[in-house]
Amino acid sequence: MNRKQKINKKIAKKAKAARNKHTPPTIKKYISKAERAKQAEAEELAQNEVQSTDTAEAINAQAANTESPQTSTADNH
Repeated sequence: MNRKQKINKKIAKKAKAARNKHTPPTIKKYISKAERAKQAEAEELAQNEVQSTDTAEAINAQAANTESPQTSTADNH
């Protein structure tokens, strides 16, 4: 092999190695039942807060919708 062929071979090997890189699987830490329960409670609280916020926004939107026709009828008279 001449010099250019050797260089090309090395470059090809490096490219193949880069394509075949393998990321090791992540090791999951053991989570006890108590910790899972705490996480579940926190998720439920977050969901309840979002739902209560959505409900409050819906109530405010309904109140705004009911107020706007009344003001528009008063303006038309």
